Parts: sequence; C-alpha cells; structure tokens
Amino acid sequence: MRIALYEPEIAGNVGAILRLGACMGAAVDLIEPMGFEWDDRRVRRTAMDYIDHVEISHHPTFDAFRTATAPRRLILFTTKGKQSAYDFQFLPDDVLLFGKESAGVPPEIADACDARVRIPMRPEVRSMNLAMTAALALGEALRQTAALPDC
Repeated sequence: MRIALYEPEIAGNVGAILRLGACMGAAVDLIEPMGFEWDDRRVRRTAMDYIDHVEISHHPTFDAFRTATAPRRLILFTTKGKQSAYDFQFLPDDVLLFGKESAGVPPEIADACDARVRIPMRPEVRSMNLAMTAALALGEALRQTAALPDC
C-alpha cells in the first residue's frame, strides 16, 4: 500500500503523513511541485526520526509518478467522490492519492484515477485536514486487506 500526495502545500501535513507511513508500513510518494522547500525543517520536526523508517519517492510530475507506480490502481480520495471508503474494496497494492490542501486535484488528474472515494462526514463542513484524512483512509485500506501492523 502506498500514499501519494499531489502537490502538497503544507510541510506539517507531509511530515505527519511520513510519520503515518512509517508507523503503518506504507510508502509515500510526493508529486511535485510542493508548496515548500523539501529541506524545510518543519517536515523533519513533524516527522521526527520516523522519516528514517518510511520509503519516500519524489516525482517531478504526475506522469512520472504514474510511470513509476503502474500498474497499481490509483484510488483518489476526494470530497467529490460518490462512494464511501468504507464501502469500497481496497487491494493490497493500491495507491491512495490525496490532492493539495487548497484545491484537491485538477479534473484531468481525477480522470486518470481508477476510483474516486470519500471519507463520510457531516454535510455542513467542507473537508478534513489532509493528514487526518490519510490516516482514516490508510487505516481502512489496511484493515480491509488484513495488512495492519501487528499489535
């Protein structure tokens, strides 16, 4: 299982997701450009020493990312998704894609995905924090595929 971040903008979110990947055994793909310098100390401050325990791949473009991750299914998490992540059937080698914090992904990226799912939430709110969404999504995908780390 992999987590992919499309043009992430907030270093703290990326750091938290790197820590999530380290704890849960999921690799993290970063699709550039990012909204901060990669050597930004805020990433390391949030990820702490966990950054040394996660596989991180940088991709200069979405096309480069798809080439590197093919033929895996690409599952987009979006507030525009019609299907709940809890009703979707994940596969062990899926790539869970999350858009940039301010705008998600453009239509052409959404169209390139194999599925669009959402995390259910109350209708009067817009969206959750990126790192929290990734944690909920990865947890459910790993649970379904019996790939949660041992307790």
